[in-house]
Amino acid sequence: MREEELIKLGQLIRSKRESQGLTQFELAEKSNVDRNYIGMLERGERNPSYLSLQKIAAGLGIPVNQLIEP
Repeated sequence: MREEELIKLGQLIRSKRESQGLTQFELAEKSNVDRNYIGMLERGERNPSYLSLQKIAAGLGIPVNQLIEP
């Protein structure tokens, strides 16, 4: 992914997390990933694998396509 796409993805993850009233720590626990990883994703610093996106989508209770489709 290009940097701008990673930033958009991170903003989307943050928006969905905040709309559910979740902290990064809570989402990390629900997603079975590290809290620091959630922070890096939200800042556009990491390029997540599809499996990581599936975990995060599951933690948010949404289908993964809501994170990857424009």
